[in-house]
Amino acid sequence: MTKQKLLSPVIIIAHRGVSGLRPEHTIASYTLAIEQGADFIEPDLVLTKDDVFVARHENDITETSDVAKHPEFADRKTTKVIDGEKHVGWFTEDFTLAELKTLRAKERLPLLRPDNARYDGQFEIPTLAEIIALAKKHSVGGRVVGIYPETKHPSYFAGIGHPMEAHLVRELKAAGWDSASAPVFIQSFEVDNLKALHKLTRIRLIQLMDKKGAPADNATPSYAAMTTPEGFKAVAAYAYGIGPNKDMVDATLVANAHAAGLRVHPWTFRAENFFLPPALWSGVNPRAHGRLSDEIRRYLDLGIDGFFTDFTAIGVEARAASRSGK
Repeated sequence: MTKQKLLSPVIIIAHRGVSGLRPEHTIASYTLAIEQGADFIEPDLVLTKDDVFVARHENDITETSDVAKHPEFADRKTTKVIDGEKHVGWFTEDFTLAELKTLRAKERLPLLRPDNARYDGQFEIPTLAEIIALAKKHSVGGRVVGIYPETKHPSYFAGIGHPMEAHLVRELKAAGWDSASAPVFIQSFEVDNLKALHKLTRIRLIQLMDKKGAPADNATPSYAAMTTPEGFKAVAAYAYGIGPNKDMVDATLVANAHAAGLRVHPWTFRAENFFLPPALWSGVNPRAHGRLSDEIRRYLDLGIDGFFTDFTAIGVEARAASRSGK
C-alpha cells in the first residue's frame, strides 16, 4: 500500500490557527487561518476550574497570557508537577472562565515572532464553544471548516478531578457532531484517553506521536514501539490515524501506517529557518523565512494525508503546486 491515499484530498490543519502570523489560540488566529484556506483549525484544549474547555497550548498560562500583570491573581501562582515535569506559574484549572476572560493572550515565541508580539493584549482566551461557532459561521457555500482539538494532559486533569472525555463528547454532540463523517478529529498524545473516547463517540481519533519518549499515561513503553507494523495495527483498533512528529516520517512509516488502515497527519510545518532543515534556510537569521513550501512538498510526495502548519497560506500553495505537478 505504499503511498496509498486513504483520505483525499490532503487536508491542511491550521496549527493553533495561523500561529505564524497571530498569537496562537486566539479567534484572530483561527479566523485568519480560515480566510487563508484551512480545512481544519486546531485548538489545544484544557479545562477551567468550572469545567469549561478553553484553548491554550498548556494549562500553564504563564507564557501565553498577561496573568502575571494582574495583581488580583498574584496569589494563584503556584508549583505543580504535570506529566512528570515541574511547572511554576498560573494554571487554567485554578481559574473560572469568567476570571480567564479578564486576561489577554500574548505571543508564546516573541523572539522568533516579534511581529506577533505586537498583538499582545488584544485578544481573549477563547472557549471551545466559541471556536465551534467560528467554524460553523464560515461553513457556507459548500465549504466545511472543521475543528481538530487536542486533549492536553487528560490523565493529569482526570487525576485532579476534571476528566475530559465525557465532557468533550457531550459538547461536540451538542454541536451536532457525533459521527465519523463529522468535520472533527480528536487527537491526543496519550493512549487511554483515546481508547476511552473510542467507546463514547464515533468521531475520528488521531494518535499523536513524538520522535522520543512515551505517552504520559504509560499505556505503551514508547512512541517508537507504536510505529512498528504490529504497533500500527494496535493503534488502528481505536484510532483513525496518526499524527507523528514530522522528523519521524519517511516512506516506510507512511507505507506501514497505510497498510494498517491509518491516515498520516504529521506536525508541525513552520516557515522560520529555526524550524527548517539547513538545506532549506534562506540566509542565516533564524527568524527569517526559509523554503517551507519545498519542505511540505517533500512530505506530500511521501503520500501523507494531511499536515499541521503555522502558515496556512504557504500550506495551501504547496498543496496546489503538488497537485499540479509544478
